[in-house]
Amino acid sequence: MSRGRGLRLGVTGLSRAGKTVFITALAQQLTTLANVAAEGRKNPLPVFRLAAEGRLISGRLEPQPDDNVARFAFEDHVAALTGPDRHWPQSTRQISELRLRLDFEQRTGFRHGPSSFVIDIVDYPGEWLLDLPLLEKSYAEWSRETYQASAGAARAPLAAEWRGFCVGLDPAAPADEAVARRATELFTAYLKAARAETYALSTLPPGRFLMPGDLEGSPALTFAPLPLPEDHSIASGTLAAMMERRYEAYKSHIVKPFFRDHFARLDRQIVLVDALAALNSGPAALRDLQHALDEVLAAFRVGRRNTLTRLFRPKIDKILVAATKADHLHHLSHDRLEAILRQVTARAIARADFSGAKVDVIALAAMRATREAAVRRGRETLDAIVGTPMAGEKIDGEVFDGQTEAAIFPGQLPADPREAFRGDGIAVPEAEADVRFLRFRPPVPTFGADGEPLPAPHIRLDRACQFLFGDRLS
Repeated sequence: MSRGRGLRLGVTGLSRAGKTVFITALAQQLTTLANVAAEGRKNPLPVFRLAAEGRLISGRLEPQPDDNVARFAFEDHVAALTGPDRHWPQSTRQISELRLRLDFEQRTGFRHGPSSFVIDIVDYPGEWLLDLPLLEKSYAEWSRETYQASAGAARAPLAAEWRGFCVGLDPAAPADEAVARRATELFTAYLKAARAETYALSTLPPGRFLMPGDLEGSPALTFAPLPLPEDHSIASGTLAAMMERRYEAYKSHIVKPFFRDHFARLDRQIVLVDALAALNSGPAALRDLQHALDEVLAAFRVGRRNTLTRLFRPKIDKILVAATKADHLHHLSHDRLEAILRQVTARAIARADFSGAKVDVIALAAMRATREAAVRRGRETLDAIVGTPMAGEKIDGEVFDGQTEAAIFPGQLPADPREAFRGDGIAVPEAEADVRFLRFRPPVPTFGADGEPLPAPHIRLDRACQFLFGDRLS
């Protein structure tokens, strides 16, 4: 593919950020956009200049170019979102790919007339990006950092069993497979607990521990941090030496091939973030997300010479960080959500050298599950959102059945984004809070004259399109 005729767009994000929904909605919008006028529908992507100028001729899916990568299951995901028991599709657990071709009318300089543009969408778990910093850390450095992080107020209760087991271990003792396996089980359980919805803490590396696939049980995934003193020397044949060897194997056989074979080929990237889950869980979870995004964005700090630049010549020139699920808020808080995301990413962006890459942030909902309404409560009129909460969701003592539509007042985000970071610990789900976000079922679908489901409404998906590839469609 020539640089002028298409691009490879990486889509990633941490757990439950909505990568699958984003790709499904994006592909659905772009493959049906050319039919909008004929069907008498309003242009759904007004900020996307190609759509606003009416230059799109057609959009269609094509066979993907990489035979060794799974195809993104677009049709299955549309069926899940729009079927009789509509539900959100399963989250990303492996790399997948989808090719989208846009035929359009070109109007730039002396070039006028029909043209085409190919977007290869590459979907991969954001936890894999968290592995990148491991390439420049020794086993001892990673162990100390991870052990220290687990002692924080938010993580210590979740890591207690693993840390308790480690207290009785001697890193200089002979290598023991049973000890290594037990330490790995407890460490993995801690990572899973931290990622659970109650806490919404961002995952620590290694990213594959929570999605091992066919590597489950292999030595490359059977190691764990040990509490090593600063001056500890790792001797051959010891428990620490076995853990170190497997840590290095993880980097060599899992981390490096992904960046070499997939990440290195990306042109542009969107990183999706479930900031609302962190806000739900309190300031400690939000700071944890900030640290995770520091690590994620480190993957794009390609201006300085490091392991990444030695692995490949970087070419990503645009990075968009997106806070998803903006539809869980009234529009009065959308800009505030964006401001909080800017605060979360400010440190990483300010100290990073992106080698000319442009970085931006946005709050969006690729598929809007709610609508807005004004609700009277006594003499007050509240700005509410209306949707169908998922079964088991609860607020103010009311438990929802997954079938009944409800008007929810989620509260407003603070006008000063710094307020969201003030405080310690993890919020208790049943506690009083200024804001509380529920999970909603997908919206009730609408269908076109051909019986096919139409794209759902969105929030700022058109802004994302314009930033990520609109400049290449002049």
